[in-house]
Amino acid sequence: MNKKIYFAGSIRGGRVDAALYQRIIQYINQTDTVLTEHIGKMNMSVKAQTKSIDTHIYERDTEWLRSCDMVIAECTCPSLGVGYELAYAEAHNIPVHIFYDRSKTNISAMLNGNAYFNMHPYEKEDDIYPCLDELLCRR
Repeated sequence: MNKKIYFAGSIRGGRVDAALYQRIIQYINQTDTVLTEHIGKMNMSVKAQTKSIDTHIYERDTEWLRSCDMVIAECTCPSLGVGYELAYAEAHNIPVHIFYDRSKTNISAMLNGNAYFNMHPYEKEDDIYPCLDELLCRR
């Protein structure tokens, strides 16, 4: 218990699932630490910032990635940034678990075809939480 989790979800790629991200983050935070709680905030800016702000975000996020125990990503809404985070995690041997709503998206072949990634398709939100319990050793 008390793992450090890097939660990845779309920001600039679209915020249609922000409320879902928020619920997943709150659920994980019951026993573990989510380093990227801001992903669940409903009022996040999706516009590009200045180069210096984006550099800060990159440096902060890659530091969090290097310090985390695992990455949990919700990938229903495609995002270039999340794709980069997943590849970064793989390159640094960080376990990655990818959730996606199979009724809303066809997950990228680059994710689905990569045996490194642990894929968790779901059909309804309630399917996510028992899987998280297992991943976080709550059973």
